[in-house]
Amino acid sequence: MNTDKIIPFALRTIELETSAVSGLKSFIDADFVRAVSVVAATRGRLIVSGIGKSAIIAQKIVATLNSTGTPAVFMHAADAIHGDLGMIQTDDVVLVISKSGNSPEIKVLAPLVKNFGNTLIGMVGNTESFLAQNSDIVLNTTVEQEACPINLAPTSSTTAQMVMGDALAVCLMEIKEFSSRDFAKYHPGGALGKKLYLRVEELAAQNAKPKVLPTATIKEVIIEMTQKRLGAAVVVSETANILGIITDGDLRRMLEKTDTFENLRAKDIMSSHPKTIAADILAVHALEEMRKHNISQLVVEHDDQYAGIIHLHDLVKEGII
Repeated sequence: MNTDKIIPFALRTIELETSAVSGLKSFIDADFVRAVSVVAATRGRLIVSGIGKSAIIAQKIVATLNSTGTPAVFMHAADAIHGDLGMIQTDDVVLVISKSGNSPEIKVLAPLVKNFGNTLIGMVGNTESFLAQNSDIVLNTTVEQEACPINLAPTSSTTAQMVMGDALAVCLMEIKEFSSRDFAKYHPGGALGKKLYLRVEELAAQNAKPKVLPTATIKEVIIEMTQKRLGAAVVVSETANILGIITDGDLRRMLEKTDTFENLRAKDIMSSHPKTIAADILAVHALEEMRKHNISQLVVEHDDQYAGIIHLHDLVKEGII
């Protein structure tokens, strides 16, 4: 095996597929605008179909559309002509993907969709093909050459299809003003979901709430910090307003400065104006604040009152870091 050619082969593949994607710019035309507009306006779903490698690309496009606010369903072209056409409803738009546009299954499927009265969008690599001629809207994904060395295996063409699908999905997101809050609704699981969904109050609720009055003795402060095991105690008023915070560091600095602390109170050693964060803020923003101020914990407040502490370890445990 000659390994000397591996890197040149890989680079050639990347260059050819990059060129194929770049070539799509000239195909973003009036038909593309119509396709986006029709899908955005429909009260139904976008049914995406294909066969072979195009069917796999169709499934990826469907997944992207569904996760970004455009209802979509995959329908395999071969299964469609054996009963799955029943999934197409009156208000649905149908997108059929094919490189050649002349596959036998596509030639059967396209006229049937037209007979149903649904808008047919053809994403095709041959604008003279049967699919292109029978589509209401054509998304041109023609490529000059496959990255495959024998110019047969779908490589550049499937990449072009996927990018055109992404362009469609992103334009629909923009038109629908799809926000990160919308995105969170469809991604509640995993680390991504936690970054978009988990709020400070949910993490703070898992921790104890170490607090002392400003008149508390140093012994009382140490006991509270030891029992609650967060390395800090928040100094609050009788009405739970945040006055300051005492950390392990504050205790060490106190011991460096004095030999006796019988007469000292919490208010004497606390750090005033501690860094706080609102309870309803996304937990990922707590991480940003900690990094910004180079600290490991934040005091949580709700309606200007003490609501707990969120620690860096909480974010690590939840996989947000």
